[in-house]
Amino acid sequence: MDARAIIAKLRRRQVPDKDELGWFAQGLADGTVSDAQAGAFAMAVCMGGLGMQGRAALTRAMRDSGEVLTWDLDGPVIDKHSTGGVGDCISLLLAPALAECGAYVPMISGRGLGHTGGTLDKLEAIPGVSTAMPQDRLAGIVAREGCAIVGASARIAPADRRLYAIRDVTGTVESLDLITASILSKKLAAGPDALVLDVKLGSGAFMKSADQARALARALTETANAAGCRTSAIISDMNQPLAPALGNALEVAEVMRVLTEGVGDGPLVRLSAALGGVVLCDAGLCDDVQAGADRVARAICSGRAADRFGRMIAAQGGPLGFVQDWARFLPEANVILEVSAPASGFVAAMDGEALGLAVVALGGGRQVETDRVDPSVGLSGMVRLGQRVDRGQPLAVVHAGREDAARRAEAAVRAAITVGPQPAPVPDLIHERVDA
Repeated sequence: MDARAIIAKLRRRQVPDKDELGWFAQGLADGTVSDAQAGAFAMAVCMGGLGMQGRAALTRAMRDSGEVLTWDLDGPVIDKHSTGGVGDCISLLLAPALAECGAYVPMISGRGLGHTGGTLDKLEAIPGVSTAMPQDRLAGIVAREGCAIVGASARIAPADRRLYAIRDVTGTVESLDLITASILSKKLAAGPDALVLDVKLGSGAFMKSADQARALARALTETANAAGCRTSAIISDMNQPLAPALGNALEVAEVMRVLTEGVGDGPLVRLSAALGGVVLCDAGLCDDVQAGADRVARAICSGRAADRFGRMIAAQGGPLGFVQDWARFLPEANVILEVSAPASGFVAAMDGEALGLAVVALGGGRQVETDRVDPSVGLSGMVRLGQRVDRGQPLAVVHAGREDAARRAEAAVRAAITVGPQPAPVPDLIHERVDA
């Protein structure tokens, strides 16, 4: 095997075979492949593509470049992945709800990327919570509590860790093949029996058009199923924040309100139920998707998922009484500022990406990798599409560390929300389901 020969093959629009892709992935992991060769490989894939079989082979090779977790449990191991949005805290609801339905959920999650929030950053807004742990501790928590939400260790898909960094600086991030292999190599390394994917579509997502979202959903489901994991996807709407809050502690607060107050008709519960119903059915824990969705909704609204969440938080180093007194533990920002509507009318549109970037600018995300995240900052009380507002009524509430930062966020939020004279159509929360 030779990196130059594999790159040359790609340059001729020929797809390397599984052994060649396996060798290259291992070379990424152990350093045999240089940064220059990794960049050339990424560019060649970006320009020519791999096709479904090549994409599946690269995904398996990157998964197998490190540890692949195995489980000996009395129920199926399942997981969920979102392609990223704003106000998207579904994982914090869904992991404990699925555990209450008889599944085991070792959820390997990520940090904020671009304008989108990260599940690990949200969870770490709770004092003491650790999302980095050795495999034996993760296995113990999952076996006892049914779920854990952690980051990928350095031994999980190291080929992806290397290639992702290269893609970020070589302009090759937007390759369907490389996106698919990156997402699934980490998810499949956790050893799930079934996986559900939440592919976001709209102004607050990476995929802005239905065709883009559908292509990604199909690539992900086809590849994961070809790799031996039963996988389905839901394309959900991200033309407005999913929760009425953006920011780490503020989104945790929304999750706790849902878990502890039995609110069953909001978008967080509806999308959690839809995703959970699909994956419970795929895992054989219910007869049909609707039955699974009903089980997930009952677990959330009955308070059982809240108890499970509290046990998971304690097992990961958080406060023992978090669920009972969660507001006391979450950090609060120094400056609170309402963003008032400039005119009366209806909320006609939102620029979700601009809202997410406003939170990043407040310190709620990272502009460079070394930035420290302030868990207390963000936006709360967000209006919804189609909502009637009067002039001077709050569109959102800014939570900031400083007055000047709050004023900049105020201007950004007002520019990102369009108020019109007539109500505009509100997109459905769930656009479609995609199966392999």
